Amino acid sequence: IAFGDSYTYVQGIHGHQNYSFIGDAFNFAFEEKTLLSNKIVQNQTSTAEGGPNWVEHLTECGIKPGLISPQSCEKQLWDFAFAGSDISTDYIPLHHNFTVSLINQTLQYQQYAYKPLSKLFRPKESLIAIWIGINDINDSSKYSVDFAKFYENLIKTVFNSVTDLYNLGHRSFLFMNLPPLDRTPGNQASSSPHPNATQIKWYNDALIEHAHLFQREKMDVEARVFDAHTHLSKILDHPARYGIVNTTNYCAGYNQPDIEENYSNYGCPTPLDQYFWFNSGHMTSHVHQILAEELQQWLKSS
Repeated sequence: IAFGDSYTYVQGIHGHQNYSFIGDAFNFAFEEKTLLSNKIVQNQTSTAEGGPNWVEHLTECGIKPGLISPQSCEKQLWDFAFAGSDISTDYIPLHHNFTVSLINQTLQYQQYAYKPLSKLFRPKESLIAIWIGINDINDSSKYSVDFAKFYENLIKTVFNSVTDLYNLGHRSFLFMNLPPLDRTPGNQASSSPHPNATQIKWYNDALIEHAHLFQREKMDVEARVFDAHTHLSKILDHPARYGIVNTTNYCAGYNQPDIEENYSNYGCPTPLDQYFWFNSGHMTSHVHQILAEELQQWLKSS
């Protein structure tokens, strides 16, 4: 069961096009039959990566082109992430009036998805996966605030929602920390990147602190933070090990329908899967696949 932003959202036939698996701020409620009949769409535009993202690779649910019912997957993927989402409008404005923030994603799940999904599996049998903060740290990077305290408050708000999920019976939680956003193509070309490495570290430190605190307070919970930042930095530092050629920019024709076969027509010397960056702020599906493989190994060993 996933929550987050464009790094995590998957397209659903009952979702907002290019933004969600199901619903939006104006279509917040849904019936049980709408949820359970929903299907994951997999095509070039059904994620923000040009192909399957990390949760699809991790679960192997929805990775093949076409439509797939989460119920038909061995590891079911129920994804309530919304592209462009921040944590809460208490801190940062919505990207669009139809955007569903993280705190409202979990509320939507509580009100409309929890009971239907509880008929399929017990909450204790599921893993809650949350990757959030990418838009928050980008959108707020030039605020005049004490950033360490600001991020602390953001993470507190995340864990208020996590506590609500705990109260529903969920006991296994996975948190992904922020990627090296100071190394996006735009930031690599800038003498003063926004966000910078220090800001990202402050946010990630706050996430770890609160995950540990949550686990200490709830003796029967497993709250794990996967260090996506370190793993992705390793790919950026040693791209050849992973079949990556370009880590500094992205293919200008990334969103063209024939980009896979005709990448050279758009001035791109290599196929998209040899780029780290899919566009100015998102990683390619290939990088998501690498990350999911490393996450899978970590989950099995931890």
